[in-house]
Amino acid sequence: MRARRLAVTGALEFTPEVIGDDRGVFVSVFHREAFESVHDGPLFPVGQISHSRSHQNVVRGVHYTATPPGSAKYIHCSAGRALDLVVDLRVGSPTFGRWDTVVLDARDFRAVHYPVGVGHAFVALTDNTVLTYLLSQTYVPEHERSVDVLDPALGLPIPVDVEPLMSERDSGAPTLAEARDRGLLPDYHECLLLDKLLNERPVSGPGGPEPDEGGGS
Repeated sequence: MRARRLAVTGALEFTPEVIGDDRGVFVSVFHREAFESVHDGPLFPVGQISHSRSHQNVVRGVHYTATPPGSAKYIHCSAGRALDLVVDLRVGSPTFGRWDTVVLDARDFRAVHYPVGVGHAFVALTDNTVLTYLLSQTYVPEHERSVDVLDPALGLPIPVDVEPLMSERDSGAPTLAEARDRGLLPDYHECLLLDKLLNERPVSGPGGPEPDEGGGS
């Protein structure tokens, strides 16, 4: 598995080896040693695994979780194809306001790790695009936040030939500047602390604490 640091501090892209033959393919979208080679600690203990299925031209995001509690994510594409958008919303971050992109699909099976406080958005490039999310926290509606994915100040690379299909929540989201002025954005140093606490939190099984094997908006 190849690892790559993205333009947003702390965000990581992983490209696994896809093994194929006349039966189909086999792929591991998470590999602990590859992850820990570029990340200061193990993958967070998984609190929830979710899927989203989207029609072509659906645009979701920019989503993030209020801090505290914050939420880290590990995302890959199980079907279809998406332009994944990684957006730094952490006030005080050296890359605040910057973004990067990764094409996620069911051919290369890339995955992206989102630290606490980093925003996620994507454009579905085909019908039946399924993204699979490993989340460090369970979903609590009142903790969920969004920033306008079409905010000109962010300048996210939404394809020009896309007529975005968006939720009412996302269409009415504040711009980055509005969210910052209203004190809605996460603080970078608080996010680093929350990430550190996730790295230290044990996973408990029937026999007591066990090392995290990683499993596998």
